Amino acid sequence: MVAGTRTRLMADELQVDVWSDIVCPWCAIGITQFLKAREQLKGEVDLTIRFMPFELNPDMGPEGHNQIDLLAKAYNKTPADVLEMRRTVEATGADVGFPMTWQGEGEEPVLMVWNTHKAHMLLRWVLTVSDTEAQLRLKLAFLRAYFQLRQNVSDDAVLLDIAEAEGFDRAGAEAALKDEALSTAITMEEQRARQNNISSVPTFVVAGKYILQGAAKPEEYSAALVKLASMEAMA
Repeated sequence: MVAGTRTRLMADELQVDVWSDIVCPWCAIGITQFLKAREQLKGEVDLTIRFMPFELNPDMGPEGHNQIDLLAKAYNKTPADVLEMRRTVEATGADVGFPMTWQGEGEEPVLMVWNTHKAHMLLRWVLTVSDTEAQLRLKLAFLRAYFQLRQNVSDDAVLLDIAEAEGFDRAGAEAALKDEALSTAITMEEQRARQNNISSVPTFVVAGKYILQGAAKPEEYSAALVKLASMEAMA
């Protein structure tokens, strides 16, 4: 704990399960802001963050789908309307420190929506071979690969390249992508989310029972977490 005395009775540690998807822009924004809140609370409340699977497009085929066309159909909007919505989200991402505009070389490719089941498999695998901080590192790498580099996060080779670049064993990651039991575990976790009425992301489940939803400002997350830490200390 930092110098000084605790001004209120609070739990020293909180476990936070974050239900989110790789292709969700508000997840990227919310996670960025939540990590700032964790930094603000360092020395006061330690947060252990674990990422849980939530697929926005579980039935998406391997060919993916143009994001603009997909959202236009889903929300009954014109492509121009959807593009304007995306630019607004991208501006928010830039403001909070997670740029979503094209960061690669050459002409900007079309932003696609991909199936993310295998990405979630690797995120769960990392927890078995390392720890939550390693999982966080891979999660952020996946988000950057999708939003900033427009990479196909449903493709085995792409996922393996990212994992290897982040220091994970490529052979182990490749075996994980072929593990049917691991795939089933992801599906079961997603079913558990639905059973617990988690239907939008990002959703932050604190200490297994308190729910924070949506992308908020760091100070709003911090205030909520301090309150929850106080509640936990009195439980």
